[in-house]
Amino acid sequence: MSSREVIVLSVGGVRFVTRASTLQQFPESRLARMVNDGDREFKLVNGEFFVDRDGALFSYIMDFLRTLQVSLPTDFSDYQRLQREAEFYGLYPLADLLSQEHLLKPRLEILEVRFSLQETQTFFRIFGSCSTTIEALAEQITVFTGQQSGQGWNSPFPSQKALIPLPLERPSHHDMVFLCGTEYSSGDQFVARYVSIKPDNRKLINGTNVLGLLFDTLLKDGFRLISTRTVASEEKVECYTFERMKRAAGLAITVNQTPGSSGIAQARRSQVQKGK
Repeated sequence: MSSREVIVLSVGGVRFVTRASTLQQFPESRLARMVNDGDREFKLVNGEFFVDRDGALFSYIMDFLRTLQVSLPTDFSDYQRLQREAEFYGLYPLADLLSQEHLLKPRLEILEVRFSLQETQTFFRIFGSCSTTIEALAEQITVFTGQQSGQGWNSPFPSQKALIPLPLERPSHHDMVFLCGTEYSSGDQFVARYVSIKPDNRKLINGTNVLGLLFDTLLKDGFRLISTRTVASEEKVECYTFERMKRAAGLAITVNQTPGSSGIAQARRSQVQKGK
């Protein structure tokens, strides 16, 4: 059996096909012993190993064996049952990671956008409960400034005028401030500020257009709008609140085969940052 490269398992009626080396990641586990005919509880029926356990939960165990990471859906709740399954299969490093349930659970993230329209200028301030989200959003937003003559803030900027990028104001790690529009300079000259939000390559000067693009960006990133309120009616400050469930960082282990360990996998925990 140990020479077979492909193993077929039927776990609670759910069929899995994998490599023998995947099941042997942890030589002391029952799955590794199964491959080597060392565990009689796993019955070989018509060339497939039958296991009378939960097939749906076993899919997460297979993902762990293939990646050495624990990354669960945001709506996952069966931590104790999955831990029990890991213990049954003798995958104690996985069971140990699952015992740290607080590290694996997704967290609610709140983001507020404050929008103030004052004559020809629009002011934005964005607050976020997660500083890394604010940092990532700040990398997407660029403010450009340049001189403009003539007819007012709705005029398109002259293509021959060079625009200079400006850094965003960052009062803290959890917020950012920027503005767009025009302000009077001298004569018929105006100082114009345009906002660009990647991956959109447009440079927008109208605050309402910038707000709309910002909303689209947040919604595509998994946020949803949950409330709108007026903060200061006399200053025309509107506040839009968004929320999303942020996926937890995946927990990973490193397996080291050390001399004198008799093939026992040594596990070391580390955090690996995953997608949102």
